[in-house]
Amino acid sequence: MARLLVLVAVVLVLSLSTGGWGAQTGQEAPWRIHTLFSVECQNYFDWQTVGLMHSFKKARQPGPITRLLSCTDDEKKNYRGMNLAPTLEVPSMSRHPRTGDWYPAINKPAGIVHWLKHSKDAENVDWVVILDADMIIRGPIIPWELGAEKGRPVAALYGYLVGCDNILAQLHTKHPELCDKVGGLLAMHIDDLRALAPMWLSKTEEVREDRAHWATNFTGDIYGKGWISEMYGYSFGAAEVGLRHKINDNLMLYPGYIPQDGIEPILLHYGLPFTVGNWSFSKLEYHEDGVVYDCGRLFAEPPYPKEVKLMEADPRKRRALFLSIECINTLNEGLLLQHAANGCSKPKWSKYLSFLKSKTFAELTRPKFLTPDSLQAEEAVQKQVSDEPRRPYPKIHTIFSTECTTYFDWQTVGLIHSFHLSGQPGNITRLLSCTDEDLKLYTGHDLAPTHYVPSMSRHPLTGDWYPAINKPAAVLHWLNHADIDAEFIVILDADMILRGPITPWEFKAARGQPVSTPYGYLIGCDNELAQLHTRHPEACDKVGGVIIMHIDDLRKFALLWLHKTEEVRADKAHYARNITGDIYESGWISEMYGYSFGAAELNLRHGINREILIYPGYVPEPGVKYRVFHYGLEFVVGNWSFDKANWRDSDLVNKCWAKFPDPPDPSTLDASDDDILQRDLLSIECAKKLNEALYLYHKRRNCPDPNSLSKSAWDTATEATMSRKFGRFEGSYVARSDHGPMNISKQSSLPVVTDRAFSSFRFWLVGLWAFSVLGFLAVMLVVFLGRRGRGRKTKNYKSKRRSYPGTLDSNGHDRDM
Repeated sequence: MARLLVLVAVVLVLSLSTGGWGAQTGQEAPWRIHTLFSVECQNYFDWQTVGLMHSFKKARQPGPITRLLSCTDDEKKNYRGMNLAPTLEVPSMSRHPRTGDWYPAINKPAGIVHWLKHSKDAENVDWVVILDADMIIRGPIIPWELGAEKGRPVAALYGYLVGCDNILAQLHTKHPELCDKVGGLLAMHIDDLRALAPMWLSKTEEVREDRAHWATNFTGDIYGKGWISEMYGYSFGAAEVGLRHKINDNLMLYPGYIPQDGIEPILLHYGLPFTVGNWSFSKLEYHEDGVVYDCGRLFAEPPYPKEVKLMEADPRKRRALFLSIECINTLNEGLLLQHAANGCSKPKWSKYLSFLKSKTFAELTRPKFLTPDSLQAEEAVQKQVSDEPRRPYPKIHTIFSTECTTYFDWQTVGLIHSFHLSGQPGNITRLLSCTDEDLKLYTGHDLAPTHYVPSMSRHPLTGDWYPAINKPAAVLHWLNHADIDAEFIVILDADMILRGPITPWEFKAARGQPVSTPYGYLIGCDNELAQLHTRHPEACDKVGGVIIMHIDDLRKFALLWLHKTEEVRADKAHYARNITGDIYESGWISEMYGYSFGAAELNLRHGINREILIYPGYVPEPGVKYRVFHYGLEFVVGNWSFDKANWRDSDLVNKCWAKFPDPPDPSTLDASDDDILQRDLLSIECAKKLNEALYLYHKRRNCPDPNSLSKSAWDTATEATMSRKFGRFEGSYVARSDHGPMNISKQSSLPVVTDRAFSSFRFWLVGLWAFSVLGFLAVMLVVFLGRRGRGRKTKNYKSKRRSYPGTLDSNGHDRDM
C-alpha cells in the first residue's frame, strides 16, 4: 500500500512538471502564457487599456499580461496612467531616431524586441499572445488549444494585405510564397517570437521607407500613406524566418459584423465604427478623451438587450447586435471600476448602472469558450481574399456573373487578378450559371471563389434562349442561398479589369441611393418602353456596368430585376432600334432594361458617376483615375486591335502559355496628340493586364518553361480578323468617356488558339534532312577538288597547305577556312 502511494505521488509530480494531462502538443510547460499589448502615453490608449485589462480579468485569461508603454521623456512628465496595467516602459520610436519619420505604429515591434531583451518575464514563458489595445477578450486564449505549435503560430486573417500577392512581397522578402495575410491576434511559441521580432522591426522600417510602393494597388491601404507598414513588417518578417501560420478567421470579430452560425468569437476588435439602431460608436471620436480620469463619465449607453430583441427579427443579425452592445458595455464596466480605483465617489444610481451591476449582465458576459467550429483554422498555403478589412467603413462584397465556357474563364482570370491588385476591400464571388451537362465537363472550378447557379440560358417556361438573364437570376439565387454579412454589394461584369477600389464611401452610395455608371444608349427610359414597363418612368436611370448597392436595397430589388428582364424580353413588339437603341433589334439588352425598370419600380434613384469606368478606345477625361476597364468594345492602337468576341471559342486558360497578341510598346506611340496618346496608353494597359493575368495563371498551374519550347503557345494566339462593333466610333475613335456603349454585339466566327507543337516538330525534321543533304554534297565537293589538286606539284600549292587553316586571301586578309 505504501509503495502504491509513493507511485501515485511520483506520477502526480511528473505530470505537474511536464504540463499535466492536458498537454496536447508535447511542449514542455505549455501553461506558461504571457499576453502582450502595445500602447503610447495618450488618453486615447488609456481608455482602451482599461477595457482590455478589465476583459482580461473577466475572461480569466491565464498567465500574466504586460503593457508595452512607448513614451517620450516629455510625454512621461504629464502622463497619468502608469497604474492602469502591469507595464514595461519602452523607448519611443514614434519619431524614428535615424530617419526622423513620424510613425507611431513601429512601437509595436520595437516594444516586443525591447521586452525580449530586458524583461525577466520573457525568460520564464513558453507561449506569447499578442493583442491590440482596442480589443475586448471574451474567453481564455490558450495557444495550444487554438492549434498553435512551435513553428506554426495561430493568427487572425487580415486579408486586405494584398502586398503578399504582388511585387511588394517580392521586393521585401526572399520568400514571398510564405507571406501570410495575418494580424490582430497572434499566438506563438517564445522561440518563434525571438527569431521573428528583430526581423519584424527591420522589415517594418524597410517597408515604411519604400514610399514608391505606398499606393493602394500595392498595399491595400486606401489612404496610400504607408500606415500599415508595420503589418507588412510582421508578414514579411515571418516569411523571412520561415514561419507559416494557421489562419483562423473565427476567433476575432469586428463589432457590427455577423458571426457565422456555430462560431463563438473570443475577441472583439472594435477598430471599426459600428451601430445598433440609432446608437453608434467609433473609437476615433475619442482620440483625446480623458474618460478614464473624468469621474462618472462613460461612453454613451447602447440599447438594452430587450430593445435589441425588438429591433431585429433575424437571429443572426440580432446576435451580431448583442455582441456589439456587449463590447461597449464591457468597456463601460471597466471604466466604472477604474473610476472607483481612482478614488472617485460612488456614482448616482441610474438604470444603466444598475444593469451593468446586475446578474443578468454578469451572466451575459461570463467567459466564453471555443466551439468546434471556431477552431477550424486554415493552413496558410493558399493566398486569401480580404473578408474583414481593417478600415472604418462598411463591409463590401463584390460579385460577377459568368457561364461554364472558356470564353468566360479567361475573363474570370483577368478580373480576379486585377481584383487582388486593386485594393478592393472584401471578398469576391463568381456567380457561375451552368446546366447539369455543362457542369459535368467544366474544368474551371478553381478560377475564383464560386457560387453555383442553375442556368436560365434556356428559359424554363418559354424556352427562349437568352443567356443574359443569368445575371439577375444568379444575383437572386446568391441572395437566397449564401450567407452574406456585407453591407454593400459591388456588381461587375466579367469583361472588366479593376484598376483601383470601388467603395461606397468614396462614391457616395447609401441605402436607398445606389451608384452606377452611365449607359446613355438606353433610350427606352425616355419613350413608351418605360411607360409600358414601369409605373415610375420618370425614375428610370440609364445606368449599368458597375453597380454599388446597399444589401437591403438589393434584396428588395433583385426579384424585380429578374421579373422586368423577362417582361421586356417577351415584349418583342418593342425590339425596334428606335425604341430600345439596340442596333440589332434582337432584344439582347432586355436585361439592362430589366435593371433600370426594376429600380424605377422601387424609386431607387442612382448616383450616376462618370469617373468609375472607361472603355478602352475612349479618350479619358483629364485627371480622372478610372477604376475599371470595360473591354466590351473593340479597341485599336495603330495596326493592333482587340475585340473580345473574337476569342469566344478560344481556350486561353487550359492551353499552357496561351495569351493575346501583345499590344504595341508605349514608347512607339505618337505623342503629338495628348488625347490620342492617353487613350492608347489606357488601351495598352488593359491588354497587358489581361496577358499578365494569363501568364501568372499558367505559371501557377506549373506549365513548362516557355523558353524551353522551340515555338511555344505564346505565338499561337493570332490577331483576330473579325471585328464586332458595339456602335462604331465616328471618325478616328476620339470619343469622350461619358458616352456609353451603343449596345451588345452579335457573335462571330472566331479563331481558335491551336497547339503547333507537331507542326514545329515537322518543320525541324525537314530542316535537319535538308541540312544533312547539303552537308553531304559539300563533303563530296571538297573530296573531289582535293583529288584534282594532288596532281599539281607546284610551289603555290605547297605554300597554301603549309598555311592552313588560317590563310590569307588575295587582299592580304586572314581567311578562316
